[in-house]
Amino acid sequence: MTRLAMLKATAASAGILLPLAWGGVAWAQDAVNLRMTIWSANEAHLALFNEIAEGFKATHPNVSVTFEPLPFENYTTTLTTQIAGGNPPDLAWIFETSAADFVNSGALAPLTEAFTNTEGYDLADVTEAATALWTRDSQLYAYPFSTSPFAVFVNNDLVTAAGAKTPAELIAAGEWTWDNALATAKAVADNGKDGLVIRDFNYQTWQNLTAFWRGWGANAWSEDGKTCGFTEQPMVDAMTRLHQAIFVDGALPGPGENVDFFAGDAAMTITQISRASLLPKDDPFDWDLVPLPEGPAGAYSVIGQAAVGAFANRPNTDVAVEFLGYMTNPENSEKLAQFFPPARASLLNAETLGKTNPLLAPEQIENVVIAGISNGKVIAGHTNFAQIQQTIRASLDGLWVADADVPAVLASVCQGVSPLLMR
Repeated sequence: MTRLAMLKATAASAGILLPLAWGGVAWAQDAVNLRMTIWSANEAHLALFNEIAEGFKATHPNVSVTFEPLPFENYTTTLTTQIAGGNPPDLAWIFETSAADFVNSGALAPLTEAFTNTEGYDLADVTEAATALWTRDSQLYAYPFSTSPFAVFVNNDLVTAAGAKTPAELIAAGEWTWDNALATAKAVADNGKDGLVIRDFNYQTWQNLTAFWRGWGANAWSEDGKTCGFTEQPMVDAMTRLHQAIFVDGALPGPGENVDFFAGDAAMTITQISRASLLPKDDPFDWDLVPLPEGPAGAYSVIGQAAVGAFANRPNTDVAVEFLGYMTNPENSEKLAQFFPPARASLLNAETLGKTNPLLAPEQIENVVIAGISNGKVIAGHTNFAQIQQTIRASLDGLWVADADVPAVLASVCQGVSPLLMR
């Protein structure tokens, strides 16, 4: 039971009529309007969130929750601007890349005690691997509601029309490698459609290239976060191959080209499985979901993670924490699992995920979702990530031209970002 709930229960049992607000805490008879920022405007996602909010309202009739979608590409910048301007939301989705900044800043309310004391919550069911980024000094500060592996959605119709083997056929033959994946993408591009789209990259959100370059064993920086990895040979090799695929082979759309796989315009896209909700309902194409191709460094998996945190020292912080506990309890976590792979061990099985993800076949759930979560590594984050992200993005601009000197551009990346990594 939260502190707010205990105070209300004590007052009620004593027959005491308390003030409408006391010590910054809103009481049951006050109207409480919670605002939660998210980066999805997907109608199916919003419908589910509103359903969960209505369930909370059934026992908290004075509480309403508004979900505020912010553009994905500048989500964190917009959120931090709201915070700096004195208008933070009550709750917010947080990228894994910004976890260190939010967890260490003191901006988020602690959750461990509230969740532990919530009947039926079962915090022990939430895996330590999932909560590691969001925990400091044994205190949980945000709940990892989505631990989602990157994978490849495939339009088999476009692949077969180009006379290429489908990824499923390549997997069956033990030939699902980056060389063959890019060859398939080139074949489709040569046939008049686009080949491979790295979704949400758009030549700006470079961290989404992690799903590509980890196949070469490359990383943006060292494990301790202090050394730039862009001049290491694995990264040079990976980015050289990517540059060739874009500007020589035409296997990927070039800068300024907006191509939507889910509209049927490309053969493959790398994205997280939560994007399955974008698959066309009317006149669908023959699609598949497969793991990332094997790279020169071997098989690998990359995880994108997102958490929800409640902001501390707000008038409705206690209510926001209580809503977050309701939103992520076992029942609602199972509902969320239809779009966002869960952090609860009890839900990471083919039977449960099959119920909530009816679009996915059992082998896709086992081989892509569960295997990806079990074996994957999260996209690297860093303190002061917003500045680091912008610095690297600006330095990489020189790479996105046909005659780029790849090693020289990557050297400029490290020159620009190394002082920030050492802070």
